Amino acid sequence: MARGLSSWAWLKKPYCIQARFSYLRMKYLFFSWLAVFISSWVLYVQYSSYTELCRGHECKNTICDKYRKGVIDGSACSSLCDKGTLYMGKCLSAKPNNQVYTGSWGDLEGVIKCQIDDILHYNLGTEMEPRKEAVLFDKPTRGTSVEKFKEMVFSHLKEKVGEQANLQELVSHVLSVADGNKDGHISLPEAKSAWALLQLNEVLLMIVLQDKEHTPRLMGFCGDLYVTEKVQYTSLYGISVPWLLELWIPRGLRRSMEQWFTPSWPRKAKISIGLLEFVEDVFHGPFGNFLMCDVSAANFGYNDKHDLKAVDLRRVVPETVLRHVMRDRRCEVDDDCIYGADCQTSCDLTKRRCTTEVVQPNLAKACRALKDYLLRGAPSEIREELEKQLYSCMALKGSADQMEMEHSLILNNLKTLLWKKISHTKDS
Repeated sequence: MARGLSSWAWLKKPYCIQARFSYLRMKYLFFSWLAVFISSWVLYVQYSSYTELCRGHECKNTICDKYRKGVIDGSACSSLCDKGTLYMGKCLSAKPNNQVYTGSWGDLEGVIKCQIDDILHYNLGTEMEPRKEAVLFDKPTRGTSVEKFKEMVFSHLKEKVGEQANLQELVSHVLSVADGNKDGHISLPEAKSAWALLQLNEVLLMIVLQDKEHTPRLMGFCGDLYVTEKVQYTSLYGISVPWLLELWIPRGLRRSMEQWFTPSWPRKAKISIGLLEFVEDVFHGPFGNFLMCDVSAANFGYNDKHDLKAVDLRRVVPETVLRHVMRDRRCEVDDDCIYGADCQTSCDLTKRRCTTEVVQPNLAKACRALKDYLLRGAPSEIREELEKQLYSCMALKGSADQMEMEHSLILNNLKTLLWKKISHTKDS
């Protein structure tokens, strides 16, 4: 009997092993198909997102069609449409209507930007850039004289930056940019391109701040497509992670991770001095006051010498325009009076209208952006004083006009403290 049971167990053993292998095989196949399904889904989502965001070929086709028909002209048109020496590289677009690509123009590297939605009146609603009129490149019309075009530009700039004693100088800068081939004359196609570009806040800022070291250079244009100087590092700090991982990383941990991936402290100090100098550039410059409405790390980068460069100037708006927009905005609470991420006025509850004075000046916003950036790794001998000055800076209230002396004092003290600490190092 024992032998019979033993024989039965021996016969049953291969069956158990076979069943176990079948189970493992099914489990392997299931997880393999699941991995294939998830990978395919991720690739599909990524591809769909890419094709929606990255439509540079549409932009190029539209621009080159207008150029070949003689509607527009500019310093980059021939290179883009005829010679093929202006090349679009990696897509950096964050929104479908604002196309952004790295690019090369002959031996030069740059960033190519183009608008492909219907634009051109200046609207500070939900978009940071204006939206286009139904008919693009319709102004100035045929028969418009150069003098009439100058008047158009003058009126437009006056509306944007307000009445300025040297507004004519700014008009001259614009006309110089409009003369793409530098032959001393502005053709109608060049004028149409210049007029379209003037509607874009970033281009206006580049012209206004063209001599400032922290503003990327405007290298060329064709219609409302324009090429800017490339900034090597396109964020003050941070690290790019796959979007799938982004969903699972807590916000606090993400913020800490971003601070880990930064340059050495002396280099951070030099970059920070650059941001403070940029605040000076836009505060009561020769062509008016501008407000920084999104002072986030993604809007400022730096080059290989650790000199700060503004990456996205669309969020720096003329004070005159912001006041006009807020004057017409209805509100119930203060939070109804916010533009961008960082420009806020208060709500006048008696009129149910937003006031026109910003709550905080540019400097306070810049210090808030720099606080964690500068305090992490700061030398012990200046950390306490640096923290004190940063918090004093962040506490600034009201417009810079109302506190010009205090504003200037805090800004200069911060710059001096940082510069003294790094002036003797190679990073300076």
